[in-house]
Amino acid sequence: MKNQEIQMMEDNLQHVWNEKNSTIRMEAIKKIYGEEAKLYHTGHKVKGLDAINESVTTTLQNLPPDFIFTQLKPITINNNLGRLIWGAGPEGQQHVATGMDIAHFKDGKIKSLYVFLD
Repeated sequence: MKNQEIQMMEDNLQHVWNEKNSTIRMEAIKKIYGEEAKLYHTGHKVKGLDAINESVTTTLQNLPPDFIFTQLKPITINNNLGRLIWGAGPEGQQHVATGMDIAHFKDGKIKSLYVFLD
């Protein structure tokens, strides 16, 4: 059976960061993130589900429309923290960017997500 935190991180990548439709994305956010969750990008932070959705929308709008995020290595869980290494670029082509997500879990949901861009 897959670890719950691993599944949340996989779902976050696929159903939040790869979802262009903000209404559909919001349903995934509600399942994955706690009500008061925080999202941290370099030099940027937001709090709450609506703000996370808006932040992802802005990020996706600033990327070419054919870009997707792909998991590059197995997710690592260390107690209540998780790490996911990802790549971004056109589907089926070389990654243009790489980075990692560090998630802090609390009460079965993501409490905070730190996004690092290499």
